[in-house]
Amino acid sequence: MKTEIVLKFIKFSFLILVIPLFLIRCSSSHNATKLSSDEIKNIIDSSQFTFVAERVNPLRGSTRYLTSRYNVVIKKDTIDCDLPYFGRAFQAPIDPLKGGIRFVSSDFFKSTDSKNESGWQVLIKPKDNTDVQQLSFDVFNNGTATLTVTNSHRDPISFYGHIERIKE
Repeated sequence: MKTEIVLKFIKFSFLILVIPLFLIRCSSSHNATKLSSDEIKNIIDSSQFTFVAERVNPLRGSTRYLTSRYNVVIKKDTIDCDLPYFGRAFQAPIDPLKGGIRFVSSDFFKSTDSKNESGWQVLIKPKDNTDVQQLSFDVFNNGTATLTVTNSHRDPISFYGHIERIKE
């Protein structure tokens, strides 16, 4: 009888602790995208922004929520990419620490196209990276964005997240 009461108390305590943490996590990621469409347009026009990945959708498998901060920082003269990779690789990296999509590029082609009223498409093709062929961003007016990474030795992978100003 006492063990049943203790078990019920433990379950109740767990729920009381977990639910507020879940709500805080959801509200913090939602608040990060509170930029007006004019602010988003200015960020895209400046060609300097950070894409923050919140979910990943590999070609083979289901969508996963990311618990750590992964991002792509785009400046006029450099790209700094730090993203995880889940999927099939056709060539294993020599260095096991290079399992994700991590690179810095200073030589790349970049184009930005407006997509009617819904947002923009930003296409980046690094010239000094032999693995990543292209980064394709679809940025929407509310600040949310998708990123599709095409790689020469791996399956393509998509990320969902938001953009924000570069923090100095």
